[in-house]
Amino acid sequence: MPRKSVLLATRPLIPPWDEASKNFAYFLGREVREHDLTLLTTEESLSGLPSSAKQEPVFSSGHFGLRSKFELLRCLMRSKNAFDITHYLFTPAKLNARMIKLLAKPARGKTLQTVATLRDDLYSPEELQSLLFADRLVVYTDRTKEKLERLGFTNVTRIYPGIDLDRYAPKTKDQSLLEQFGFAASHFLVIYPGEYVRLGATDMLTESFIRYFRENPDTDLRFVFACRIKNEADAAKKEEVQKRFEAAGVLSYVAFSDTIPDMPALYNTADVVIFPVGDLYGKFDVPLIIIEAYACGKPVILSDLPEFQEFANDDFCVTISTGSGEKLIESLAYLKDNPENRRILGENARAFVKDRFDLRNTAKQYEEIYSAL
Repeated sequence: MPRKSVLLATRPLIPPWDEASKNFAYFLGREVREHDLTLLTTEESLSGLPSSAKQEPVFSSGHFGLRSKFELLRCLMRSKNAFDITHYLFTPAKLNARMIKLLAKPARGKTLQTVATLRDDLYSPEELQSLLFADRLVVYTDRTKEKLERLGFTNVTRIYPGIDLDRYAPKTKDQSLLEQFGFAASHFLVIYPGEYVRLGATDMLTESFIRYFRENPDTDLRFVFACRIKNEADAAKKEEVQKRFEAAGVLSYVAFSDTIPDMPALYNTADVVIFPVGDLYGKFDVPLIIIEAYACGKPVILSDLPEFQEFANDDFCVTISTGSGEKLIESLAYLKDNPENRRILGENARAFVKDRFDLRNTAKQYEEIYSAL
Protein backbone atom coordinates (compact mmCIF):
# COMPACT_ATOMS: atom_id res chain seq x y z
CA MET A 1 0.00 0.00 0.00
CA PRO A 2 1.30 3.50 -0.79
CA ARG A 3 2.12 5.85 2.08
CA LYS A 4 -0.60 8.37 2.83
CA SER A 5 -0.21 11.91 4.13
CA VAL A 6 -2.48 12.36 7.16
CA LEU A 7 -3.41 15.55 8.99
CA LEU A 8 -4.43 15.03 12.62
CA ALA A 9 -6.97 17.79 13.30
CA THR A 10 -6.78 18.32 17.06
CA ARG A 11 -6.46 20.78 19.90
CA PRO A 12 -2.85 22.00 20.50
CA LEU A 13 -0.61 19.00 21.11
CA ILE A 14 1.70 20.14 23.88
CA PRO A 15 2.46 19.02 27.45
CA PRO A 16 1.23 18.46 30.08
CA TRP A 17 -0.18 15.13 28.92
CA ASP A 18 -3.20 15.22 31.21
CA GLU A 19 -6.04 15.45 28.67
CA ALA A 20 -7.23 12.28 26.98
CA SER A 21 -7.81 13.47 23.41
CA LYS A 22 -4.45 15.20 22.98
CA ASN A 23 -2.64 12.33 24.72
CA PHE A 24 -4.14 9.90 22.24
CA ALA A 25 -3.30 12.04 19.21
CA TYR A 26 0.31 12.47 20.36
CA PHE A 27 0.72 8.75 21.00
CA LEU A 28 -0.82 7.99 17.60
CA GLY A 29 1.67 10.32 15.94
CA ARG A 30 4.46 8.61 17.81
CA GLU A 31 3.46 5.04 16.93
CA VAL A 32 2.16 5.17 13.33
CA ARG A 33 5.11 4.53 11.00
CA GLU A 34 3.59 3.34 7.70
CA HIS A 35 2.07 6.74 6.87
CA ASP A 36 3.18 10.36 7.23
CA LEU A 37 1.32 12.18 9.99
CA THR A 38 1.19 15.93 10.62
CA LEU A 39 0.57 17.02 14.23
CA LEU A 40 -0.72 20.49 15.11
CA THR A 41 1.32 22.19 17.82
CA THR A 42 2.61 25.50 19.13
CA GLU A 43 6.23 26.61 18.74
CA GLU A 44 7.08 24.16 21.51
CA SER A 45 8.80 21.15 19.97
CA LEU A 46 7.57 17.66 20.83
CA SER A 47 10.01 14.90 21.69
CA GLY A 48 9.90 11.22 20.86
CA LEU A 49 8.32 11.49 17.42
CA PRO A 50 9.54 9.35 14.47
CA SER A 51 10.72 10.81 11.18
CA SER A 52 7.31 9.99 9.68
CA ALA A 53 5.67 12.57 11.98
CA LYS A 54 5.81 16.28 11.18
CA GLN A 55 4.95 19.11 13.57
CA GLU A 56 3.02 22.11 12.29
CA PRO A 57 3.04 25.05 14.77
CA VAL A 58 -0.34 26.56 13.94
CA PHE A 59 -1.40 27.49 17.50
CA SER A 60 -0.28 30.55 19.44
CA SER A 61 -0.85 28.87 22.82
CA GLY A 62 -1.71 25.53 24.35
CA HIS A 63 -5.08 26.75 25.60
CA PHE A 64 -7.90 25.51 23.38
CA GLY A 65 -10.03 28.63 23.60
CA LEU A 66 -11.75 30.70 20.95
CA ARG A 67 -8.48 31.92 19.41
CA SER A 68 -7.08 28.40 19.11
CA LYS A 69 -10.30 27.15 17.56
CA PHE A 70 -10.07 29.91 14.94
CA GLU A 71 -6.41 28.96 14.32
CA LEU A 72 -7.46 25.33 13.82
CA LEU A 73 -10.18 26.33 11.35
CA ARG A 74 -7.73 28.54 9.46
CA CYS A 75 -5.30 25.62 9.24
CA LEU A 76 -8.01 23.30 7.91
CA MET A 77 -9.06 25.89 5.32
CA ARG A 78 -5.47 26.25 4.10
CA SER A 79 -4.97 22.48 4.00
CA LYS A 80 -7.98 21.49 1.89
CA ASN A 81 -5.75 20.28 -0.95
CA ALA A 82 -2.70 19.22 1.01
CA PHE A 83 -3.41 15.79 2.52
CA ASP A 84 -4.57 12.36 1.44
CA ILE A 85 -6.52 12.01 4.69
CA THR A 86 -7.84 14.53 7.20
CA HIS A 87 -8.39 12.81 10.54
CA TYR A 88 -10.60 14.72 12.98
CA LEU A 89 -9.89 13.94 16.64
CA PHE A 90 -12.21 16.34 18.46
CA THR A 91 -15.79 15.94 19.63
CA PRO A 92 -18.18 16.85 16.80
CA ALA A 93 -20.65 19.62 17.59
CA LYS A 94 -23.11 21.59 15.50
CA LEU A 95 -20.88 24.63 15.07
CA ASN A 96 -17.58 22.92 14.30
CA ALA A 97 -19.23 20.45 11.90
CA ARG A 98 -21.03 23.27 10.10
CA MET A 99 -17.88 25.39 9.81
CA ILE A 100 -15.81 22.50 8.49
CA LYS A 101 -18.39 21.50 5.89
CA LEU A 102 -18.94 25.12 4.82
CA LEU A 103 -15.37 26.45 4.86
CA ALA A 104 -12.82 23.68 5.34
CA LYS A 105 -14.07 20.48 3.76
CA PRO A 106 -11.11 18.84 1.99
CA ALA A 107 -11.17 19.29 -1.77
CA ARG A 108 -9.09 16.14 -2.22
CA GLY A 109 -8.48 13.02 -0.21
CA LYS A 110 -10.63 11.25 2.34
CA THR A 111 -11.89 12.13 5.81
CA LEU A 112 -11.94 10.18 9.06
CA GLN A 113 -13.61 11.04 12.36
CA THR A 114 -12.69 9.40 15.64
CA VAL A 115 -15.82 9.80 17.74
CA ALA A 116 -14.71 9.48 21.35
CA THR A 117 -18.19 10.09 22.71
CA LEU A 118 -21.59 9.87 21.04
CA ARG A 119 -23.76 12.62 22.49
CA ASP A 120 -27.05 10.95 21.68
CA ASP A 121 -28.34 12.59 24.86
CA LEU A 122 -27.96 15.97 23.12
CA TYR A 123 -28.56 15.25 19.44
CA SER A 124 -31.36 13.63 17.47
CA PRO A 125 -30.63 10.89 14.90
CA GLU A 126 -31.00 13.50 12.15
CA GLU A 127 -28.51 15.81 13.87
CA LEU A 128 -26.03 12.95 14.32
CA GLN A 129 -26.26 12.25 10.59
CA SER A 130 -25.10 15.83 10.00
CA LEU A 131 -22.39 15.83 12.68
CA LEU A 132 -20.79 12.56 11.59
CA PHE A 133 -19.92 13.53 8.05
CA ALA A 134 -16.61 11.77 7.38
CA ASP A 135 -15.98 8.99 4.87
CA ARG A 136 -15.07 6.69 7.76
CA LEU A 137 -16.00 6.75 11.45
CA VAL A 138 -14.07 5.18 14.31
CA VAL A 139 -15.71 4.74 17.71
CA TYR A 140 -14.36 3.54 21.04
CA THR A 141 -16.88 0.83 21.99
CA ASP A 142 -19.05 -1.87 20.44
CA ARG A 143 -21.98 -0.27 22.25
CA THR A 144 -21.53 2.98 20.28
CA LYS A 145 -20.89 1.11 17.02
CA GLU A 146 -24.17 -0.75 17.43
CA LYS A 147 -26.02 2.50 18.17
CA LEU A 148 -24.75 4.09 14.96
CA GLU A 149 -25.50 1.02 12.89
CA ARG A 150 -29.08 1.08 14.19
CA LEU A 151 -29.24 4.68 12.91
CA GLY A 152 -28.20 3.51 9.44
CA PHE A 153 -24.45 4.20 9.45
CA THR A 154 -22.49 1.59 7.49
CA ASN A 155 -19.00 3.09 7.71
CA VAL A 156 -18.23 2.51 11.40
CA THR A 157 -15.24 0.69 12.90
CA ARG A 158 -14.61 0.10 16.59
CA ILE A 159 -11.03 0.61 17.74
CA TYR A 160 -10.30 0.70 21.44
CA PRO A 161 -8.22 3.77 22.40
CA GLY A 162 -4.68 2.64 23.08
CA ILE A 163 -2.39 3.77 25.87
CA ASP A 164 1.38 3.57 26.30
CA LEU A 165 1.93 0.48 28.45
CA ASP A 166 5.56 1.43 29.08
CA ARG A 167 4.50 4.78 30.53
CA TYR A 168 1.46 3.48 32.37
CA ALA A 169 2.99 0.65 34.36
CA PRO A 170 3.15 -0.38 38.04
CA LYS A 171 5.67 1.60 40.09
CA THR A 172 6.22 2.61 43.70
CA LYS A 173 4.42 5.51 45.35
CA ASP A 174 5.69 8.94 44.31
CA GLN A 175 7.22 10.70 47.31
CA SER A 176 6.85 14.20 45.86
CA LEU A 177 3.12 13.68 45.36
CA LEU A 178 2.75 12.31 48.88
CA GLU A 179 4.45 15.44 50.19
CA GLN A 180 2.18 17.60 48.05
CA PHE A 181 -0.86 15.85 49.51
CA GLY A 182 0.53 15.93 53.05
CA PHE A 183 0.31 12.16 53.43
CA ALA A 184 2.76 9.32 54.13
CA ALA A 185 3.58 6.21 52.12
CA SER A 186 2.07 4.14 54.94
CA HIS A 187 -1.34 5.71 54.45
CA PHE A 188 -3.95 3.76 52.49
CA LEU A 189 -4.54 6.24 49.68
CA VAL A 190 -7.80 6.42 47.72
CA ILE A 191 -7.89 8.69 44.66
CA TYR A 192 -10.82 10.00 42.62
CA PRO A 193 -9.53 11.36 39.25
CA GLY A 194 -12.89 12.74 38.15
CA GLU A 195 -14.58 16.13 38.04
CA TYR A 196 -16.24 18.37 40.61
CA VAL A 197 -19.38 19.45 38.75
CA ARG A 198 -19.94 16.91 36.01
CA LEU A 199 -20.31 13.12 36.45
CA GLY A 200 -22.61 13.25 39.47
CA ALA A 201 -20.25 11.82 42.10
CA THR A 202 -18.91 14.73 44.16
CA ASP A 203 -21.73 15.06 46.68
CA MET A 204 -21.95 11.31 47.26
CA LEU A 205 -18.19 11.10 47.81
CA THR A 206 -18.19 14.08 50.15
CA GLU A 207 -21.03 12.74 52.29
CA SER A 208 -19.61 9.20 52.36
CA PHE A 209 -16.09 10.16 53.38
CA ILE A 210 -17.23 12.71 55.97
CA ARG A 211 -19.30 9.97 57.59
CA TYR A 212 -16.47 7.44 57.38
CA PHE A 213 -13.80 9.73 58.86
CA ARG A 214 -16.10 10.84 61.67
CA GLU A 215 -16.84 7.22 62.57
CA ASN A 216 -13.23 6.06 62.15
CA PRO A 217 -10.98 8.83 63.52
CA ASP A 218 -7.99 6.46 63.91
CA THR A 219 -8.07 5.23 60.31
CA ASP A 220 -4.98 5.36 58.13
CA LEU A 221 -7.14 5.80 55.02
CA ARG A 222 -6.72 9.08 53.16
CA PHE A 223 -8.66 10.46 50.22
CA VAL A 224 -7.64 12.70 47.29
CA PHE A 225 -9.96 14.65 45.02
CA ALA A 226 -7.63 14.55 41.99
CA CYS A 227 -9.90 16.75 39.88
CA ARG A 228 -8.82 19.46 37.46
CA ILE A 229 -10.45 22.88 37.71
CA LYS A 230 -11.91 23.42 34.24
CA ASN A 231 -14.12 26.44 34.91
CA GLU A 232 -15.56 28.72 37.57
CA ALA A 233 -18.24 26.20 38.48
CA ASP A 234 -15.56 23.62 39.29
CA ALA A 235 -13.66 26.14 41.42
CA ALA A 236 -16.81 27.01 43.35
CA LYS A 237 -17.68 23.34 43.89
CA LYS A 238 -14.18 22.57 45.13
CA GLU A 239 -14.40 25.42 47.64
CA GLU A 240 -17.80 24.18 48.81
CA VAL A 241 -16.48 20.64 49.31
CA GLN A 242 -13.43 21.86 51.22
CA LYS A 243 -15.69 23.87 53.55
CA ARG A 244 -17.89 20.83 54.16
CA PHE A 245 -14.92 18.69 55.20
CA GLU A 246 -13.59 21.52 57.35
CA ALA A 247 -16.95 22.06 59.06
CA ALA A 248 -17.10 18.34 59.79
CA GLY A 249 -13.64 18.46 61.39
CA VAL A 250 -12.11 15.92 59.00
CA LEU A 251 -10.28 18.09 56.46
CA SER A 252 -6.90 16.64 57.51
CA TYR A 253 -7.89 13.27 56.01
CA VAL A 254 -8.46 14.77 52.55
CA ALA A 255 -6.27 16.39 49.89
CA PHE A 256 -7.22 18.32 46.76
CA SER A 257 -5.09 18.46 43.64
CA ASP A 258 -5.57 20.23 40.34
CA THR A 259 -3.45 19.46 37.27
CA ILE A 260 -1.00 16.60 37.83
CA PRO A 261 1.51 16.56 34.95
CA ASP A 262 2.63 13.00 35.74
CA MET A 263 -0.57 10.96 35.66
CA PRO A 264 1.17 7.56 35.99
CA ALA A 265 2.73 8.81 39.22
CA LEU A 266 -0.72 9.79 40.47
CA TYR A 267 -2.19 6.35 39.81
CA ASN A 268 0.82 4.59 41.30
CA THR A 269 0.63 6.66 44.47
CA ALA A 270 -2.89 5.33 45.06
CA ASP A 271 -3.74 2.06 46.73
CA VAL A 272 -7.20 2.16 45.14
CA VAL A 273 -8.58 4.35 42.35
CA ILE A 274 -12.31 5.07 42.40
CA PHE A 275 -14.62 6.26 39.63
CA PRO A 276 -18.16 5.70 40.99
CA VAL A 277 -19.78 8.30 38.76
CA GLY A 278 -23.48 8.85 38.20
CA ASP A 279 -23.23 9.57 34.47
CA LEU A 280 -20.72 10.05 31.66
CA TYR A 281 -22.23 13.09 29.95
CA GLY A 282 -19.44 14.82 28.07
CA LYS A 283 -16.82 12.17 28.83
CA PHE A 284 -15.26 9.68 26.44
CA ASP A 285 -17.17 6.43 25.94
CA VAL A 286 -14.08 4.81 27.45
CA PRO A 287 -12.80 7.12 30.22
CA LEU A 288 -9.07 6.60 29.83
CA ILE A 289 -8.42 7.28 33.50
CA ILE A 290 -9.96 3.85 34.16
CA ILE A 291 -7.78 2.14 31.56
CA GLU A 292 -4.66 4.00 32.73
CA ALA A 293 -5.29 2.99 36.34
CA TYR A 294 -5.78 -0.62 35.22
CA ALA A 295 -2.48 -0.44 33.34
CA CYS A 296 -0.73 0.71 36.51
CA GLY A 297 -2.00 -2.42 38.22
CA LYS A 298 -4.45 -0.62 40.48
CA PRO A 299 -7.74 -2.01 41.79
CA VAL A 300 -10.52 0.27 40.56
CA ILE A 301 -14.03 0.74 41.96
CA LEU A 302 -16.64 1.63 39.34
CA SER A 303 -20.37 2.30 39.37
CA ASP A 304 -22.59 -0.11 37.47
CA LEU A 305 -23.30 2.18 34.52
CA PRO A 306 -24.24 0.31 31.32
CA GLU A 307 -21.45 2.21 29.53
CA PHE A 308 -18.86 0.45 31.72
CA GLN A 309 -19.93 -3.12 30.93
CA GLU A 310 -17.49 -3.48 28.04
CA PHE A 311 -14.48 -2.91 30.30
CA ALA A 312 -15.70 -3.95 33.75
CA ASN A 313 -15.50 -7.46 35.14
CA ASP A 314 -15.33 -8.95 38.63
CA ASP A 315 -11.97 -10.47 37.72
CA PHE A 316 -10.24 -7.09 37.50
CA CYS A 317 -12.39 -4.40 39.13
CA VAL A 318 -15.06 -3.82 41.76
CA THR A 319 -18.50 -2.64 40.66
CA ILE A 320 -20.98 -1.00 43.01
CA SER A 321 -24.51 0.30 42.62
CA THR A 322 -24.55 3.78 41.11
CA GLY A 323 -24.89 6.43 43.80
CA SER A 324 -24.32 4.05 46.71
CA GLY A 325 -21.91 5.63 49.16
CA GLU A 326 -22.51 2.74 51.56
CA LYS A 327 -21.34 0.16 49.00
CA LEU A 328 -18.34 2.34 48.16
CA ILE A 329 -17.16 2.43 51.77
CA GLU A 330 -17.84 -1.31 52.18
CA SER A 331 -15.76 -2.08 49.08
CA LEU A 332 -12.92 0.16 50.22
CA ALA A 333 -12.91 -1.45 53.67
CA TYR A 334 -12.73 -4.90 52.09
CA LEU A 335 -9.89 -3.96 49.74
CA LYS A 336 -8.02 -2.23 52.55
CA ASP A 337 -8.15 -5.40 54.66
CA ASN A 338 -7.31 -7.77 51.78
CA PRO A 339 -4.03 -6.80 50.10
CA GLU A 340 -3.82 -10.13 48.26
CA ASN A 341 -7.17 -9.45 46.61
CA ARG A 342 -5.92 -5.98 45.62
CA ARG A 343 -2.85 -7.56 44.06
CA ILE A 344 -4.88 -10.07 42.05
CA LEU A 345 -7.30 -7.42 40.80
CA GLY A 346 -4.41 -5.18 39.78
CA GLU A 347 -2.56 -7.92 37.92
CA ASN A 348 -5.71 -8.99 36.09
CA ALA A 349 -6.52 -5.38 35.23
CA ARG A 350 -3.12 -4.85 33.61
CA ALA A 351 -3.46 -8.11 31.67
CA PHE A 352 -6.86 -6.95 30.39
CA VAL A 353 -5.38 -3.65 29.18
CA LYS A 354 -2.50 -5.44 27.46
CA ASP A 355 -5.02 -7.50 25.54
CA ARG A 356 -7.43 -4.69 24.55
CA PHE A 357 -5.80 -1.27 24.90
CA ASP A 358 -2.15 -1.58 23.87
CA LEU A 359 -1.29 1.55 21.88
CA ARG A 360 0.83 -0.43 19.42
CA ASN A 361 -2.17 -2.55 18.43
CA THR A 362 -4.34 0.56 18.17
CA ALA A 363 -1.78 2.21 15.89
CA LYS A 364 -1.73 -0.85 13.62
CA GLN A 365 -5.51 -0.73 13.27
CA TYR A 366 -5.38 2.95 12.32
CA GLU A 367 -2.63 2.22 9.81
CA GLU A 368 -4.96 -0.33 8.20
CA ILE A 369 -7.76 2.23 7.98
CA TYR A 370 -5.44 4.87 6.51
CA SER A 371 -4.29 2.35 3.91
CA ALA A 372 -7.87 1.43 3.00
CA LEU A 373 -9.10 5.03 2.60
